[in-house]
Amino acid sequence: MRSRVHITVSGRVQGVFFRANTVDVARRLGLVGFVRNLPDGRVEVVAEGEEEKLRELIAWCHQGPPLARVTGVEVRWETPTGEFADFRIAY
Repeated sequence: MRSRVHITVSGRVQGVFFRANTVDVARRLGLVGFVRNLPDGRVEVVAEGEEEKLRELIAWCHQGPPLARVTGVEVRWETPTGEFADFRIAY
């Protein structure tokens, strides 16, 4: 069954390859959606796929790539829309 999660990550998460690494992780997990930087310095992730794989992505977001310093992760479960064909960086 498909699920959707909306994740907002706070801390030192811009300029540390967070988006590029999120794309790699999400694609490896078979998820679709996007990741983007927000003007306030946070990173936003919207992903759809199997709930177990989404939970793996959430767990990864708590750590992020080596240069990141995650201080907060907000998670909202939403109704999947099926609007995504792949996982990419949004601008």
